[in-house]
Amino acid sequence: MYLNNKEMKTILITLITCFAMLSNCTAQEESGVTHHKFTVVKTDAEWMKILTPEQFKVTRRKSTELACSGAYWKNHEKGIYKCVCCKLPLFDSQTKFESGTGWPSFYQAIHKDAILEVADHSFGMERIEIMCSRCGAHLGHVFDDGPRPTGLRYCLNSLALDFEKDEKVSKK
Repeated sequence: MYLNNKEMKTILITLITCFAMLSNCTAQEESGVTHHKFTVVKTDAEWMKILTPEQFKVTRRKSTELACSGAYWKNHEKGIYKCVCCKLPLFDSQTKFESGTGWPSFYQAIHKDAILEVADHSFGMERIEIMCSRCGAHLGHVFDDGPRPTGLRYCLNSLALDFEKDEKVSKK
């Protein structure tokens, strides 16, 4: 039996995807996220009713939106960024900065308990995934190349966020 180039590409892509998914599951199990008790728990069907297909793919399937494509990477309004799934306040616009990456970036979360940091070994990389601590939504990743005072860059997917504008600022 001989395979043509198209069939070989399909098999290769399938194998790579399976490997990436398995390594991501293993990384989560090793990191202890399976032992964290999320207070907001829904089935995939329930999440699909309240999220757009793109939001579901990013937050529940750990996908990443394309750089410079999200609604908030150039947002300069004052307010609070919340989890799109459960509305937990995550980041304040006062800690947002221009990272040049094409994703909204912050140097500090609203509260250390708002996010969960998980080792991410997917795609052969060593990264730290950040998740909503209330519902487990995938938000993005944190890197150690951010500005002072923390030196951290929380690189987020706009699709994982809701923005609540500070009404006090807009009324002035």
